[in-house]
Amino acid sequence: MERKDEFMKLYRKWQQLPPGPRAELRRANRPEDLLEIPAFYRLFSGMGNKEWEKEAVQRLIFCLPCIKDHTDHPISLGEALAKKWDGGRAAVSEKRLFQVIRSTAPNDMIQLRRILKMAEPVVNWPKAAKTIWDWNDRSKRDLLEQYFLNSSAN
Repeated sequence: MERKDEFMKLYRKWQQLPPGPRAELRRANRPEDLLEIPAFYRLFSGMGNKEWEKEAVQRLIFCLPCIKDHTDHPISLGEALAKKWDGGRAAVSEKRLFQVIRSTAPNDMIQLRRILKMAEPVVNWPKAAKTIWDWNDRSKRDLLEQYFLNSSAN
């Protein structure tokens, strides 16, 4: 199974969770908080064998509650965060995005989740999930580039 299919399978499992377990996942403040929530294991099951894969799935599940919706349009995470709203400002300020980029684990993921919660982006989930799955210095730079390419176009 292709990773894109795995990402969509996770997204569908998230959508099928009842409101109570979804709320528990939303209340997690740090990625490691998920380890004490039963719903995490319902979503996690079968997605990672190696330690780095388990950490990647944990990042996905940590961020997933803050994604408003999936679209089939190829909207990346950086593009969604650059989208304009009332007053012509981007959904997320450059300053906040740079806080994410400059932070190290686990604070970078905590900062990312905060801006996702604030922006409630509509993204192409497999595209956004790949950024979170690969989360490293390169994917952070890609996120920043996507943001700036799309903020100047608006």
